[in-house]
Amino acid sequence: MHASPGLVAILAYDGLCTFEFSIALEIFGLPRPEFDFAWYQHRIVAVDAGPMRAMGGFQVLTDGGMELLQDARTIIVPGWRSRTEAIPDQLLQALRTAHAHGARLVSICSGVFVLAAAGLLAGRGATTHWRYTDELAARYPDILVDPDVLYVDSGQVITSAGSAAGIDACLHLVARDFGTQVANSVARRLVMAPQRSGGQVQFIPVPVGRTPRSDLSQVMQWARERLHQPLEVRELASQAAMSERTFLRRFSDATGLTPKAWLQHERLARARELLESTTQKSEAIAHQCGYRTVESFRVAFRSVVGLPPSVYRERFGRRPTPACATNTYP
Repeated sequence: MHASPGLVAILAYDGLCTFEFSIALEIFGLPRPEFDFAWYQHRIVAVDAGPMRAMGGFQVLTDGGMELLQDARTIIVPGWRSRTEAIPDQLLQALRTAHAHGARLVSICSGVFVLAAAGLLAGRGATTHWRYTDELAARYPDILVDPDVLYVDSGQVITSAGSAAGIDACLHLVARDFGTQVANSVARRLVMAPQRSGGQVQFIPVPVGRTPRSDLSQVMQWARERLHQPLEVRELASQAAMSERTFLRRFSDATGLTPKAWLQHERLARARELLESTTQKSEAIAHQCGYRTVESFRVAFRSVVGLPPSVYRERFGRRPTPACATNTYP
């Protein structure tokens, strides 16, 4: 039985960044009849008074003003209209108050500058689009800016990189609330790959490869079918019929990850699925996912997911149907 995830407040303002706004609306605002539990409530919150026009010229209608933030469990800050323009004091104070009351804050792309201006990132890790990371670090030296990752989860505050990384950050929040199976179901409805881990590097401009990447796709699928084995780079390179050096370069260009980091992500994704859908012990799951010891599995899982495997299962595992829920007849 899932607890209600509460109200998601999505900020809207004059000059609204429409793609980032639509990401939040798509994930948290659409009805989800495929689920038999309560989904997020959502409200569109006006930052500015009077008519607001989004990028592209269309007018934005909202559900109310910033008083709605008082009831929000989660607040989404889409990419902000200007990194140099002063941010309204009323918005900064409303965000500080909501944070003090326990609301979760999520920024997408340049929305991080709003959270930074509110003083909510001091001493925390954070990220933004790779074009803006140097500026963020220079303007706010008390923020631990990570320029390479897709998003940073600091607990109550999540910051994401460029626009598409906002999808991953929002799906990450869904996984925190409901587990990876639900997050992956939402991803499938978006017709996209399952949510990527925050530690995956941002995609920066690289020359477009002239050779098709089907060879890498086949190798990746081959590896997924053998996660229980201690796979080495030389084996993956051999499957791709490449030298190790060429394979490493092409793999990194295509995925933004080293093979080792990608395997870690795949192993832990598989472990999360098994913890959610089976009653297998951690020792068995560790073996199936390619960890030599259960201790190394627990350390890796907690480092990436943020919870021990046992707590993750308790929170997201499939619970047996109680006997009283079964139809019985005299």
